[in-house]
Amino acid sequence: MTPKAKKIVLLGVVLLMVLHHDFWLWDDKTLVFGFLPSGLAWHAGYSVVAATFWILVMNFAGPHASEVFAAGKADSMSGESDKENDK
Repeated sequence: MTPKAKKIVLLGVVLLMVLHHDFWLWDDKTLVFGFLPSGLAWHAGYSVVAATFWILVMNFAGPHASEVFAAGKADSMSGESDKENDK
């Protein structure tokens, strides 16, 4: 992961941590869609945003080399040929 990607991920994590504590909705009695408390609606939306964030992190800043290793293609990482492993 590049240093710029690390900073973006760290900023996203801190932002998600702050947004998770919705202190501004604690006393709000408003119902969203006529039945859903505003705090619960906030957390439903927050969950979608957090899941999307982590999907993007794994797709763009994830450890691609370890995925190759886990898939059993360690030869491409170590530079060994397939013929050497068949011995």
